[in-house]
Amino acid sequence: MIRSATPKLSAYAALAAVGMLAALATGLPELVALAAPFALFVAIGLVQLRRPQLDAHVILGSERVLEGDDVEVTIVVEVETGVARAEVLLELPPDLVAQYDNPRVLHLEDGGQYELRLSLSCARWGAFRLGRVYVRTHDAFGLFRHEFAFDRRVPLKVYPREEMLRTLLRPLDTQVFFGNYVARERGGGIEFADLRPFVPGDRVRHVNWRASARRGELWVNEHHPERNADVVVFVDSFAEGRRGRVSTLDFSVRAAASLVAAYLREKDRVGFVSFGGVLNWLLPGTGTIQLYRIVDAMLDTQIVLSYAWKAIDVIPPRTLPPHALIVALTPMLDERSVNVLLDIRRRGFDLVVVEISLEPDPSRPSDELNVLARRLWSLRREAVRGRFERAGVPVAVWDEGSSLLEAVEEVRAFRRLAGPVRA
Repeated sequence: MIRSATPKLSAYAALAAVGMLAALATGLPELVALAAPFALFVAIGLVQLRRPQLDAHVILGSERVLEGDDVEVTIVVEVETGVARAEVLLELPPDLVAQYDNPRVLHLEDGGQYELRLSLSCARWGAFRLGRVYVRTHDAFGLFRHEFAFDRRVPLKVYPREEMLRTLLRPLDTQVFFGNYVARERGGGIEFADLRPFVPGDRVRHVNWRASARRGELWVNEHHPERNADVVVFVDSFAEGRRGRVSTLDFSVRAAASLVAAYLREKDRVGFVSFGGVLNWLLPGTGTIQLYRIVDAMLDTQIVLSYAWKAIDVIPPRTLPPHALIVALTPMLDERSVNVLLDIRRRGFDLVVVEISLEPDPSRPSDELNVLARRLWSLRREAVRGRFERAGVPVAVWDEGSSLLEAVEEVRAFRRLAGPVRA
């Protein structure tokens, strides 16, 4: 879409018009003499005025980048006629910051093609549409200007940057497909389980010859098979805590992207649920395609105000497969998400909660009222954590001062000391 505004006169035309009007109002011919040069200058400009004919579009250096990276943007301006100088402005969302001047000034000639290069710093993840260009042109005398808007937007996806994860949470139950987890049941595999007497049908390569020689009869080795697991990453988008530009939703999306990528590398089936004012989900799957599907869905995650009391019934049943590991990322600010997670636990799912915490601003004055408010805030969060712990759900806290790996290790320690709890 191209939109052109009405041509606008410069200050010369304004001075000429003011002089003529003043002469008519006062009856002084001297004012006409003063305004005449400006009027003559405007008349010459009108004779040579041509309607500008130009076009502009945007070329992205990359359509997919990581949070914190830079992306090169090229603005191409094609001029046919009628432009001597132009100011070019690329409209940018707040999370994309230009490292060079925006707008930029170009001196143009008829029939030319000009390129402006900008480097944009991607400060935050998200899905953007970039390419709305505003052009203000001036004629050779600087008397008239035209304003154009070119809407040639193209998609730009800024993916959240992964957190370092050397270890992952092991699911309590595995599935039937091949993976990297040693299953509890016995079958074909490489992990030793036990010895048993030979029975017809056993393979010779499973015979333990040392044990057979000691016992005087054939004994075979039993093994644990290697299986994969179903993992669902659950992001609470009912509410967020925010301090300046820091948001718990940003932490949740970064953690979700890191967990999804790590579990997919382990050959697990991974699904995604964004539970809030807008429900979004993806069925569990494997492979690189599933990674891009989930991350693209995460980019649409936002906080939408809703007063609807949503229960687990709004989530499609196939989204939460039986025996799946549910990793919930929540700031625990909305009662609806807490109740849904506890309902998931009551239905027998293996649930883990990572609390995204954003502590109050330490720069605020520590008067008696603020101290009391922080104390009440801490007590409320401890009460919510206690509800999960009584249900056998491990809760780890991830805040600005720690890493996601520390939260994962905290859950692993809880499971190791408390033992698996099955509903």
